[in-house]
Amino acid sequence: QVHLAESGGGLVQPGGSLRLSCAASGRALSDNAMGWFRQAPGKEREFVAAVSWSGATKLYTDSVRGRFIISREYAESTIYLQMNTLKQEDTAVYYCADRDYTHPHREAHAYNYWGQGTQVTVSS
Repeated sequence: QVHLAESGGGLVQPGGSLRLSCAASGRALSDNAMGWFRQAPGKEREFVAAVSWSGATKLYTDSVRGRFIISREYAESTIYLQMNTLKQEDTAVYYCADRDYTHPHREAHAYNYWGQGTQVTVSS
């Protein structure tokens, strides 16, 4: 059973930065694509970013492209989401997701495992 644990959320002012981490356990990290999703109050869960098993392919939603960077560290079985120039509209619970395929996907239903989420609040 794959277990995902997110960390790194918190309160930050607009224009600031945060780095989210997702530690995976239960299988070899290199076999799978992983992604980040977020859900704001009263809204549906939405895709943020995803990375392939090799790290060579990265997908981003338009609203974060150029500000967020997804990466993975095989030795630590961890993926990261570096979030820069944060805006109030980035406020949400951020979820890490894992899928049983090597290529990334933008749809939540394509992912098999989910973390519990970490809160990110952007406010002055």
